[in-house]
Amino acid sequence: MKIKDYHTFDPEWDKGRIKAETKTILQEIGALQYKMYAQQKFSLLIIFQGLDASGKDGLTRDLLRYCNPIGIRIKSFKKPTPDEFAHDFLWRVHKNVPAKGDVQIFIRSHYEDILVPSVEGYFSEELIAARYGLINDFEKLLEHNDTRVLKFFLNVSLEAQEERLLERVQLKEKHWKHKDGDWETRKKFGDYLSVYERIFQECNAVPWHIVPADKNWQKLYYVATEVLKNLKDIGLEWPELQSELFTKE
Repeated sequence: MKIKDYHTFDPEWDKGRIKAETKTILQEIGALQYKMYAQQKFSLLIIFQGLDASGKDGLTRDLLRYCNPIGIRIKSFKKPTPDEFAHDFLWRVHKNVPAKGDVQIFIRSHYEDILVPSVEGYFSEELIAARYGLINDFEKLLEHNDTRVLKFFLNVSLEAQEERLLERVQLKEKHWKHKDGDWETRKKFGDYLSVYERIFQECNAVPWHIVPADKNWQKLYYVATEVLKNLKDIGLEWPELQSELFTKE
């Protein structure tokens, strides 16, 4: 799977129509999310991966616009703490997977424990290669436990990334997002994409979705459509009344 074969922006999409459809889709997601929480049988794990400034935080906010806060969990994975680093690399991830009925969003995920060490050369090739298989087994375990796993790579172009990183310097309300290190990481844009391509190849037991991420409205529509399709596919039902006072005759 070559990332260059996927759009970062589709010029044929009609913005007005797509935005109108997206609102309806998001409302349906909100209704189904609440039903899933009530049923307490299934859960949904949504993983957002992407290079810096691909829009993971904003997408998370927009996707959940009509969801009930109850049953929603969000975890942003950063550099491992000393305590996390002292455990196996999936320890901090496993304890954040969704409980029955919950929607859990990972902003970055266990894939950072392959991505960054591969580009920066922190670990041996043998150690990194073993992690691919461990991740596949981990995701299979989650799905065996009735957790639907959705993995999205937000495919942002080099040009759009630069524009967004510059906004963090130029706009006061975005200063808090700026990190000097993002500009150093940008120099390795191609290296990170190469590692992602290997991740897509080695960790595809649960399939990846490559999302055009240069325009927020396209990115949201693509992800929301896939989330809605999976929520409909799970088999959600309102639970039966549990009562000793009121029983069906």
